[in-house]
Amino acid sequence: MSETAVRVEKLTRVYGSGPATVTALDGVDAAFGRGTFTAVMGPSGSGKSTLLQTAAGLDRPSSGRAWIGDTDLSGLSETRLTELRRTRIGFVFQAFNLLGALTVEENIVLPLRLAGARPDPAWLAFVIERAGLGERLRHRPAELSGGQQQRVAFARALAGRPEVIFCDEPTGALDTRTAADVLALLRSMVDGQGQTVVMVTHDPVAASYADRVMVLADGRIVADVPQPGADRIASHLASLDRRAAR
Repeated sequence: MSETAVRVEKLTRVYGSGPATVTALDGVDAAFGRGTFTAVMGPSGSGKSTLLQTAAGLDRPSSGRAWIGDTDLSGLSETRLTELRRTRIGFVFQAFNLLGALTVEENIVLPLRLAGARPDPAWLAFVIERAGLGERLRHRPAELSGGQQQRVAFARALAGRPEVIFCDEPTGALDTRTAADVLALLRSMVDGQGQTVVMVTHDPVAASYADRVMVLADGRIVADVPQPGADRIASHLASLDRRAAR
């Protein structure tokens, strides 16, 4: 198995045409190793979420290619892409995207059921325990706090032991303390279980939990460095904002 969990090559995504054309990604090359935690940052409109969506097969690039492991997404039909997302990728978003009619346990195992797969009982029990949800399995999402709902979303993403988890602003709707708890959970899965995480965030503190910070501006990577710390991340983002305002 490749040591690279995710790779993109000359990835370009253009929206619209004529004067209304917007280039969200402009020939991006990047690789994300297995068992690593990468934070993707940048100003609003820099291409962060577009990079995540195209790398994960949620959106087709205008040109370029993306791989999950050794699988080239460009050669897959929509049906095959859906199967790959269900079995090899986990997703966590700012919106928890839980089904209100289902219990916590049912929400966690839903992607596995849709894929026609059975959960590994030992792994599922570990994920539920690690997420602190053991006493909440029969509850409905409406009976949970925001932080608990996001823990359910993380457990759902982890339940199938995916090759990579893509997170798009996963702590954006949480208070500072709850966000720290959720990020610590994610960090522990990288360190203890070798999980691969690619997280889009605007928050330098959230990014400080990652091993590496990749910064985009105008659809291109302008910085890609080992963990520089929250203060340096904030300083770099502020300089990009000042440059954009000129």
